[in-house]
Amino acid sequence: MNLVTRSRLPRQFYARLTLDLTRELLGMTLVRESEGQRLVGCIVETEAYHGAVDEGSHAFRGPTERTAVMFGRSGHAYIYFTYGRYYCFNIVAETEGVPGAVLVRGLRPLAGLDAMRRRRPGRPDVELTNGPAKLCLALDIGRRHNGWDLCRGERLWLEAGERVPDEQVVVGARVGLNVGDWARSRPWRYAVAGDPWVSSPPPTLPLPRR
Repeated sequence: MNLVTRSRLPRQFYARLTLDLTRELLGMTLVRESEGQRLVGCIVETEAYHGAVDEGSHAFRGPTERTAVMFGRSGHAYIYFTYGRYYCFNIVAETEGVPGAVLVRGLRPLAGLDAMRRRRPGRPDVELTNGPAKLCLALDIGRRHNGWDLCRGERLWLEAGERVPDEQVVVGARVGLNVGDWARSRPWRYAVAGDPWVSSPPPTLPLPRR
């Protein structure tokens, strides 16, 4: 598949309110260079974590060695390990000292499918990257990328894509959180309506007018 190389997203793209970045990441292109191959996908699902005001965020109780990246400059990768076997890829938002990050939950593959299939053997294409741990496995994203500067344009970065129109964006509550009702019910999960690479269950509420 021939892809048009687009401009790498600059620091100022990420240096915005967490919820704003969560929405604007939809339609952007994630690029991973691994073992001489270029693995590319369109972001179709994201989830916001607001730091100090959000019980669901790792940064809720303040900075630690683990969460230091979230308190740093925007445009860096925050990678965490979960369930003793999986990694999840987050993108730091806000300004330095203000913790906020966006979990990338779903990716529509655009290039490097053969490599993704080798890393996720026996899976149909629609299940290669329709979840946060799945996409990290398919794109070979792991602990070594924690703190990686996405603005460098090396190994792991984002490029401009096609912004998804508001009428094609749906929202819903975040999933898998063992926290209080307020944090668990926030409609901070954004997705492209009807895209098969959105994880299950898909959000269904229309994007609120702001």
